[in-house]
Amino acid sequence: MAEAADIHGASPAPVRRRWLRRAVILLAGTPVLAALIYAPAPAAQAAPSSAVDVQLLSVTPAAPVKGDTLTISGSVVNNGSETITDAHVGLRVGPPLADRSSIDEVAERGSFRAGIDAGEVDPAYAVQIPALPSKIGREFTLRVPVDKLKLDKDGVYQLGISLSGETDSRPSEQVLGIRRTFLPWQPEAAAKRSNLTYLWPLISTTHLTAETGSDEVQTPVFLDDALAQELMPQGRLGQMVSLGKELPITWVIDPDLLYTVDAMTKGYRVRLPDGKAVQGKNKAVAEQWLSSLEAAVQGKKVVALPFADPDLASLAHQGKDVSGTLGQLRPATDKAKQAVETVLHVPASTDFSWPVDGAIDPAIVNVATSAGAHNVLTRSDSLSETGALGYTPSAARPIGSGTTAVVADAELSTAFEGDMLNAANSTLAVQQFLAHSLALNLQKTDEQRSFVVAPQRMPSASQVQTMATAVRGLQAARWTQPADLDVAAAAKPDPGAATQVPGAGQYPEALRKQELPVAAFEQIRTTQNTLDHFKVILAAPDRVEIPFGNTTNREMSTSWRGRPEEARRYRNQVQDYLISLTEKVKVVPKSDATLSGHSATIPVSVQNSLVQDVHGLVLRVKSANPTRLMFGRSGQAEQEVTVQGGHSQTVKFTANATASGPVLVTAQLFTTDGVPYGKERKFTVEATEITPTVMLVIAGGVLLLVLAGIKMYASRKRVAARAAAEESTQQSDESPDTGPQSTDPSGTGETVDR
Repeated sequence: MAEAADIHGASPAPVRRRWLRRAVILLAGTPVLAALIYAPAPAAQAAPSSAVDVQLLSVTPAAPVKGDTLTISGSVVNNGSETITDAHVGLRVGPPLADRSSIDEVAERGSFRAGIDAGEVDPAYAVQIPALPSKIGREFTLRVPVDKLKLDKDGVYQLGISLSGETDSRPSEQVLGIRRTFLPWQPEAAAKRSNLTYLWPLISTTHLTAETGSDEVQTPVFLDDALAQELMPQGRLGQMVSLGKELPITWVIDPDLLYTVDAMTKGYRVRLPDGKAVQGKNKAVAEQWLSSLEAAVQGKKVVALPFADPDLASLAHQGKDVSGTLGQLRPATDKAKQAVETVLHVPASTDFSWPVDGAIDPAIVNVATSAGAHNVLTRSDSLSETGALGYTPSAARPIGSGTTAVVADAELSTAFEGDMLNAANSTLAVQQFLAHSLALNLQKTDEQRSFVVAPQRMPSASQVQTMATAVRGLQAARWTQPADLDVAAAAKPDPGAATQVPGAGQYPEALRKQELPVAAFEQIRTTQNTLDHFKVILAAPDRVEIPFGNTTNREMSTSWRGRPEEARRYRNQVQDYLISLTEKVKVVPKSDATLSGHSATIPVSVQNSLVQDVHGLVLRVKSANPTRLMFGRSGQAEQEVTVQGGHSQTVKFTANATASGPVLVTAQLFTTDGVPYGKERKFTVEATEITPTVMLVIAGGVLLLVLAGIKMYASRKRVAARAAAEESTQQSDESPDTGPQSTDPSGTGETVDR
């Protein structure tokens, strides 16, 4: 049975609209095709065999069994300048391919090759197209019973879907376009099936800053709200969870992603371009995703990468000589296990490390195992075989010092890195993946083998969907059976497999160019030193140490590859924010002072604008000229300081002047171990010293003033007494005679003049 549908520029039919949607995708993902369609007529003249573009949009079932009907849907577009007449779309089935290299050769083959490409199956199943005008396309659907395909033995068969027809310049029928794909044929379960481990990575870029709120729960501040888009049901991470829960896969999780999403569920803020932070609005999205993930991982194998997925190659090549850098791996690994078990409530393995793209050299292996991991995930294009075995060995390879290299198959692992939004690309990728997996199992060896697929770290939503389609294609378990990663790592190694770790010179130059530079690790060290110096004065150091410790891990993340400017900006923001916190504890600037007298006190204030108390600080003042101004018996003095959050404290120092004149005084905070803290403050003290001789002169002057005052007082008293006596005598002479005075005592209440 066969169906065809016109795809014409003027057609209003639903079929036309469907084709337009697909054609836009096809053209967007296929620059060569776009150029062919829109090039001027002379440039469009091509070899007859490439005049028509054939695209396959679906192949179902992807791996048929006896009794099935193979259904292939697609489209054809006439790129030539002539109308094609008496055309038809037919199916061609070639003989089984001998090995994996034959699959690759067919995938790369271009135009139709007579004598190499097989003839068509029964013409009764072809799709007839009476006319196909220039620049016009049609959709088609081929339906062919599998029994008509003459698949006589297990293997990978080449399928060719071709359009044949005539043109005015070539009136005889010829093949004008062909698209090839693969049909894996294993209708019954194989006696010996390979174990296949498919890793399902949950990793994202860095979204959290080091900044937190001053509230009790320390509300986190995000760089942006882009993570919410990934977490939504149709987003990349939303698809990973919804599709992964039904698949036999091993979850590989960056614990920082769990930590970040968990922080969203408790309320978060988002930094705007102007630097302000506003309340995040996707708390419910985070809650739903985390709940779905927790349900999906129950009973599944979970591998936790070190916190924030550190770039092991960058650490090995650029950071190993920067002090303190490699020491970050152990706490990152410890945090990983705790985060998974706390957030998802399932056990997690931290025994695996995963360098970017599985590329290794001796230095990378040393760094990868330095935090306790015994298994290094690599890839067959890094730890490669010589070909002497004649088959692909199991993934597990002992590489010395108790370390196992788990070698993922490169072809299977990179199968879905292209534009999987393009339905044609997705369809071909799935068929080629299944073909390679069957070809692996058909290789000549008596031993059961284990294979691992380690896809790209952060697949897009369309890539995730295609990956899920491929894994579902294997669920019938006719030639593979699912296995967890720890099973693959523990499998019996093939004694003939390659175990020699490639040298440093074999590390891919393209990957080396993407590494974090030495300067990045030096900046991270500087920030860490500042943090170490800061936290010793804090009453609650965890409020700073935890967010900045996590941020240090994020600064080393693999996710910065290909984004050097964003990585540098992030490091600068972290460093600037930490410095701004340290500057909230400071000596308050002081104006110049005057010291009058031999001894006086000088007040100096310390301000704490943090929300928590600080302690373990010593405030030291120092005279630049101890011969003129001294503190105690020397030129400096110090006192311990404790300041409550949001307060200031004034400390008083006794100063002694030994000579007059200006003296520069420096006030500086120190930690209790003698390390300077913050900026020093300088101010001038005008000292005025008074000698003993001057003091005697001043005392004598004061005494003379007192004596003069007494003499003046006594003199005034004598003058007043004489004046009073004279006044009394005058009054007696002028009084009338009233008889002799009585000498009797005065009565009570009377006044007696004396």
